[in-house]
Amino acid sequence: MTTAQEELLPGTRRALLHRVAVAQAEGRAPSVVAAVVRGGRTVWHGSCASPDGRAPDEHVQYRIGSITKTFTAVLVLRLRDEGLVDLGDPLEKHLPGTGAGEATLAELLAHTGGLAAESPGPWWERTPGSLRPDLADVLGRQPLLHAAGRRFHYSNPGYTLLGALVEELRGAPWEEVLRREVLEPLGLHRTSVHPEAPYADGWAVHPWADVLLPEPAEDLGRMAPAGQLWSTTGDLARFAAFLVQGDDRVLGAESLLEMRTPAAPPSTADVAAGYAYCLGLEVRRSGERLLVGHTGSLPGFLACLTLGVEDDVAAVVLANCTSGPLLTAVGADLVRIVAEAEPRFPEPWCPLREADPAVLELAGQWYWGTQGFALRVTADGLLSLEPLSGSGRRSRFRANGDGTWRGLDGYYTGEPLRAVRRPDGSVSHLDLGSFVFTRQPYEEGAPVPGGVDPRGWRGNGIG
Repeated sequence: MTTAQEELLPGTRRALLHRVAVAQAEGRAPSVVAAVVRGGRTVWHGSCASPDGRAPDEHVQYRIGSITKTFTAVLVLRLRDEGLVDLGDPLEKHLPGTGAGEATLAELLAHTGGLAAESPGPWWERTPGSLRPDLADVLGRQPLLHAAGRRFHYSNPGYTLLGALVEELRGAPWEEVLRREVLEPLGLHRTSVHPEAPYADGWAVHPWADVLLPEPAEDLGRMAPAGQLWSTTGDLARFAAFLVQGDDRVLGAESLLEMRTPAAPPSTADVAAGYAYCLGLEVRRSGERLLVGHTGSLPGFLACLTLGVEDDVAAVVLANCTSGPLLTAVGADLVRIVAEAEPRFPEPWCPLREADPAVLELAGQWYWGTQGFALRVTADGLLSLEPLSGSGRRSRFRANGDGTWRGLDGYYTGEPLRAVRRPDGSVSHLDLGSFVFTRQPYEEGAPVPGGVDPRGWRGNGIG
């Protein structure tokens, strides 16, 4: 066992290493290696390997499988941000003749394009990509199994199409574009299409005996954008920090927030499990936490990238076995251990630099019908609407510069908010997407739709 770290308390470091050791032993994995990121920096690294193997460090490559899809999604979002595509564009607009062109780019990113899960022919993960030289070989004669946009159906060929889109619009191979636009700017020098020493060998572990079988490491060819990459815990830790904070050389924070937002209609089973797919990322519920990230697997390897955005903690876990430890649970536990043992310090409160009397006049208690809400003016210049008690709709609003506001999140995303004033300039009520908010429940004289009974509030015995 080896470990290297900084800043975390000794008890936290031991708990992290213990979790990795349990995963390696109970999962019967030749090796498990992990890293934890906090505040945008790697603060812990640990690993555990079988006694006859050398415990890997943060520079040893493992195959990361479908975490490759997150890298491909970043390339597509870059095309969107440059104005070369719109996520609502059908694939046919930019890459004609595939037979799956009715699916939009957003649907392909979210696995709602209706495509098959796998490529036809021999198991593509254990056979050379030369068997599938063209997109037609990857897609087969009937690439669509479902109507586009109607359901979430995970599709590896869908990300092959997105990789082909990148190649078409950039005029260069996917791997070249990836290196130039993502890997080099972020300093991910140990992430590559083919293994570069030192790297771990991939193994299959017999389910009923403690023996190993080497797995082949095939070049996936056209399927590369769906699962080809090799990487390290060191590089993936830096990538995890980027996925939260953004980097204007690659992709800004707003686009990354869009990537982390659920975009696929979940099935009933997914709702029950607390799972949703975004744009190249997944969301999973673990206890009270929502964790964002992606998993990956190829014969001989398992991988998991987990982001606890609210806790500002991320975890990377890699193993070199075809099946074994449940890495989603390990990643979630690593985030939980740090978040609970050393909770994040909140940003210090600070007052507004300037106070606009017209905005301050809006602060306080409002009623939508009989439900009470608080409208607050926050230090970042936003308005925050939230229920006074219990559950209810809540949103933040940003000023438009003309005395109106627009919703940023929640039910009122994109909806207009304006203060309606009386002839004397005082505020009569708030109009929020046609809903009337008043200072008192069904306030007399306010333009409440349907009117307010002029006899006012009464007891049960009054007719």
